[in-house]
Amino acid sequence: MYPAAEKRFIRINKITIFVLFIVIAAGGIVRSTGSGMGCPDWPKCFNRIIPPTDVSQLPQGYEQHYVEGRIKKNERFANMIEFFGYKNLADQIRHDESILVHEEFNAAKTWTEYVNRLAGVTAGFCMLFTAFYSFTYWKKKKAIAIWSVLNLIVVVIQAWLGSIVVSTNLTPWVITIHMLLALVIVCISIHTYYWATTLRNGSILKAGIPKGLKLITLGSIILLVIQVVYGTEVREIIDHLKQTDIMRSEWIDSIGLNYHIHRILAYLTLAITVFLFLKVKSLNIQNTVQYKYALISFVLVCIQMLSGIILARFHVPAVAQTVHLVVASLFVGAQYYLLLLLNAPKPVLVED
Repeated sequence: MYPAAEKRFIRINKITIFVLFIVIAAGGIVRSTGSGMGCPDWPKCFNRIIPPTDVSQLPQGYEQHYVEGRIKKNERFANMIEFFGYKNLADQIRHDESILVHEEFNAAKTWTEYVNRLAGVTAGFCMLFTAFYSFTYWKKKKAIAIWSVLNLIVVVIQAWLGSIVVSTNLTPWVITIHMLLALVIVCISIHTYYWATTLRNGSILKAGIPKGLKLITLGSIILLVIQVVYGTEVREIIDHLKQTDIMRSEWIDSIGLNYHIHRILAYLTLAITVFLFLKVKSLNIQNTVQYKYALISFVLVCIQMLSGIILARFHVPAVAQTVHLVVASLFVGAQYYLLLLLNAPKPVLVED
């Protein structure tokens, strides 16, 4: 059905999506283990391609060296933010004393962060190959090539933002943008995959699906993204609580309004996802990809709710934190792909 060049693009695009979710999972492990500053510099780790395994391998005074490096990078970042009119935010970065605090060397945390970076590099190469092979569609559907190249540019911005996460010593709002940008990259990759697979295969999309169902799915995704933002805020508050004398069993009660909003949004997302699943099921299209992803979304939202309950009832275990983040990203991806699959059938290309 697909020419060899198109099969190659579809294959690498699919691999890229898979690797991107691995990167998000690796990032979740980094966050749950507190390894975000395991490597105090970027892109190398302690100025090495392969990081050290013991503090004895580091020179004396290395702490101050990396603090000074972060200060210089943050000054440039603050100048850029101020250029765009955010003077108060720039001043906050310039006067953030946490940037002056270095973290003691911990081999486990260093290698956890290092593996996360290796996953990121792998994703970068996958994106590069995806962009390169996308030009096979230049005469057939330019949007595939254009968005694949734009996604590669976004990945470069994401890599730069990752360096800012390190230099600002895990500033919360920077981490939130970093997470949202990761989801944007995933969704663009899913969209180019959708375009490529439906360009010649008319059997994927189904006629007779109510237009309102697509609007509800779009609303669900918007609600889910807002929930992710609040979830990230909750996570940052928990990270702060770790540095206090407040007992772990009291963390949830100490979060405040952000947690309650996040929980309410979770129940709304659950209700909408269940409704979507039941509605798709009622269309008698059980053997279609639309039903498959409606079911996947339903299963993911149930796992997400379960992990959230475990976080609340069992004092925020680290494993549940990672599961909660990874499932949330998978849920966004599944919902976005379902949104695309609810489109009406279009004319397809014949084989070359």
